[in-house]
Amino acid sequence: MKKMLLGALIAFASACTPAQQEMTREQLVQRGEYLVTAIGGCNDCHTPMTPTGPDMTQSLHGAELMFAPTIEMPWAPYAPTLAGGPAGYTEEQFVAFLQTGVRPDGSQARPPMPQFRVNEDDARAMVAYINALPPPPAQ
Repeated sequence: MKKMLLGALIAFASACTPAQQEMTREQLVQRGEYLVTAIGGCNDCHTPMTPTGPDMTQSLHGAELMFAPTIEMPWAPYAPTLAGGPAGYTEEQFVAFLQTGVRPDGSQARPPMPQFRVNEDDARAMVAYINALPPPPAQ
């Protein structure tokens, strides 16, 4: 009787849960844009600054940081280019980095880079958006 009741509850719960549709590439990129710009704040460091904020014509092209710690600590004074995908990362490695904070070589990013722990769906959306951005021109 308990097994039948449990089975009925599982079937009912499954029927009540709306099936998630696969996002189109465009929807994935749009979700990623929201996560990168509104939630993650990636442009605050990875985009060159103007007196009024990030220069979005150079979104995620990398930038020298406008701030530094007041005490000695490991520090990254330059936020690398992300647009078009960060150098040295495959798409899967970048997804894993956003989920774990661990680089492909096993190290962690230096401050001020936050140690993000986003879920896989959000990481994939963020990577789709970042990879869709045109990289800076070769210099």
